[in-house]
Amino acid sequence: MTQPELEALAADAYVYGYPLVAGLTMVERFSKGGLGTLPPAPYNRFGHATRLAGPGDRFVSVNNDTVYSIAQLDLSEGPQVLHVPDTAGAYYVLQFIDAWTDNVAYLGRRATGTDAQTWLIVPPAWHGTAPDPGRVIEMPTTIGTLVGRFACDGPEDLPRVRALQADLTLNPLEPGGLVAGLPEPDPEVPERLAFFERLRVWMRAFPPATPDIEYERRFAPLGLLDEGPSPYRAAADEWTLALAKGLAAGRERVEDATRPGEDQPPGEWRTALHLFDYNVDHLGPGTLDDPEWRIPDRRAAYLTRAAAARAGLWGNHAYEATYAMTYDDSDGRPLSGEHSYTLRFDQPPPAGAFWSVTMYSLPDYHLVENPIDRYAIGDRTPGLHHAPDGSLTLTLQHDQPEDPSAAANWLPTPPAEFRPILRLYQPGPRVLDGTYHLPPIHRT
Repeated sequence: MTQPELEALAADAYVYGYPLVAGLTMVERFSKGGLGTLPPAPYNRFGHATRLAGPGDRFVSVNNDTVYSIAQLDLSEGPQVLHVPDTAGAYYVLQFIDAWTDNVAYLGRRATGTDAQTWLIVPPAWHGTAPDPGRVIEMPTTIGTLVGRFACDGPEDLPRVRALQADLTLNPLEPGGLVAGLPEPDPEVPERLAFFERLRVWMRAFPPATPDIEYERRFAPLGLLDEGPSPYRAAADEWTLALAKGLAAGRERVEDATRPGEDQPPGEWRTALHLFDYNVDHLGPGTLDDPEWRIPDRRAAYLTRAAAARAGLWGNHAYEATYAMTYDDSDGRPLSGEHSYTLRFDQPPPAGAFWSVTMYSLPDYHLVENPIDRYAIGDRTPGLHHAPDGSLTLTLQHDQPEDPSAAANWLPTPPAEFRPILRLYQPGPRVLDGTYHLPPIHRT
């Protein structure tokens, strides 16, 4: 292949493989070091957060509405029995994600109710006998992630949530198995090619859906299908340069996909109704197996999947929780902590569970440290000031407002550019059919 052809192919490989590499890198990070208040935990054991997420939790677009319980699954030792406690009607969701970041199942208030439940999580092509055949979740890859989110109304609500976490358990169906864990990429590969080495090793260990295998064969000239010793360890300079340029081009393509389109009206929120619809192959319990929630163009879905992993790794389908984001004010100017803004709701956003607006810094999409420890604001925030007509006006700025009403409704921003996300848990029909429009943010 010519150098330009190699570069183009490497860019395609980056877009295709970024979710696998980003997701499994985070799996490795969780299992070895934890994250913020989530302690490290071995495979098939939950790590429970002890508080709501804050600025110290360096995870992309982490929410501040729920307390996390996360388990990294390794089904190489066999099926796992999952017990879920009765939450007495309170919102929670357990989301099952495979190695390619496909959302393959949901348990929780929307999907399966809030009574106590027991489920069996099985590896691909398992042929055993389940105790309850109606409660089986088949994972497409032996490695996966189980993300639990329990709604929490603040520090005073933590004891209730901690009691639920204590009753959330994973146990092997047949004790005594050994987990394989993640295969280790060659540590001697130069850093500039480390992405391709991780992709090569993990792509072989965790095969994709069958229709993707033919697409993967295109990447043979990049060394991604090579078995045995790494082809990147002592690669030729010209080949290395082509791969590095392609990686940079692929990375830029993914970054561009996370930004609003140029044809988007000024100040309009970008609602990610179909950001997580790239999974069309493994739709288990709690998912909606419907054309409305499938991206029909498989190759176009690769870029969507990569953008989702970059800006909202392990996010939910919109029918579980809808995410809307904006980077600009009502006049199309970038949002910045150098200015003050208002966001006015004539009526509460339509959410069956609850809603919130969370503040994130750019370009890392992390929570923003502030003097009042408020990282999100919404219908569960105590002390909000509503106008006589019932409307709610939020104030978004860096410094605390002097007016008491504005201070009560204040969501602190960083001093530089920022991006808020509005989340609606169990969104209403008007949200999902696109007829509900969020109000723009006005600079004051």
